[in-house]
Amino acid sequence: MVAPLAAFALLSGCAVGPDFHRPAAPTVSGYTREPLSPQTASAEVPGGAAQRFLHGQDVAGPWWAVFQSPELNALVEKALQANPTIVSAQAALRQARELVYAQQGFFYPTVQGGFTASRQRASGALSPPLSTSNLTFNLYTAQVTVGYSVDVWGGNRRQVESLKAQADAQRFLLEATYVTLTSNVVAAAVQEASLRAQIAATREIIEISTKSLALLRRQAELGYVGGLDVAAQEAALAQVQQQLPPLQKQLEQNRNLLAVLAGRLPNDELDEKFELATLHLPQDLPVSLPSRLVEQRPDVRVAEETLHAAGAQVGVAIANRLPQFTINAVAGGAATT
Repeated sequence: MVAPLAAFALLSGCAVGPDFHRPAAPTVSGYTREPLSPQTASAEVPGGAAQRFLHGQDVAGPWWAVFQSPELNALVEKALQANPTIVSAQAALRQARELVYAQQGFFYPTVQGGFTASRQRASGALSPPLSTSNLTFNLYTAQVTVGYSVDVWGGNRRQVESLKAQADAQRFLLEATYVTLTSNVVAAAVQEASLRAQIAATREIIEISTKSLALLRRQAELGYVGGLDVAAQEAALAQVQQQLPPLQKQLEQNRNLLAVLAGRLPNDELDEKFELATLHLPQDLPVSLPSRLVEQRPDVRVAEETLHAAGAQVGVAIANRLPQFTINAVAGGAATT
């Protein structure tokens, strides 16, 4: 009973190196020196109603649903399922977790087995190697090796701790990828709606300017206006017409961006189209506390887990400077049958 108890005492020893303690979140309760207004200003335009700030509340997970746009919800879901950046981040997370499982295997003994078979012939000038007079014989050798490295100083435990922290950091990177992707999709959708509104307004101005030019030309034929007024209107119409192609180019570029974000090729046509009239601003805007915001930001959590992994590596380095203890046992035999 002495040997098992001694082994248990060694395994239950404290691991060398610093123990990680999560940094405390800031204790501030606001984002500005002066208190924020309880609501925004209002305007007599569609969607210009005042919005209220709700302090101490968190933003919902599917935050894009507050725009009440089925097309936007559908496009975000497509992006989350097919975007290659998401797939890459998910694969990196699986790899990090498998590395943790592989390192945890060092807590258990290693077992190796070997078997060899050979046929030998001894020289007649020597005595027979076996107890018989046969000089030609078969030899079979089997061997089992069992090894165990006692984690006295906790080096392996610190290594597992470091890999777990790296896996957690990768998990928060995946969350950051989700947040970034959804933000880019929503921003591109709003930009598309804005560009469509600008194109529609520009076409309306072109139509009005064209009618005005036709009217001035008719008046010039009748002698009511001079050619200078007609030329000025032609120049104004040309300036407005010049604004339309850049807007159309931006709209096509924005559509290509949405296709790429959704995991498609730029030549694939999207079913979803966005107009400002289909996007509704939320009336209530949650404002989270700074301490809660710090805890929820994936990039902050990534930095925290990176610090955790680095601290555990200090323990690994210290353990590597100390004596290591390994227990090995070998059993085997050789026979002619």
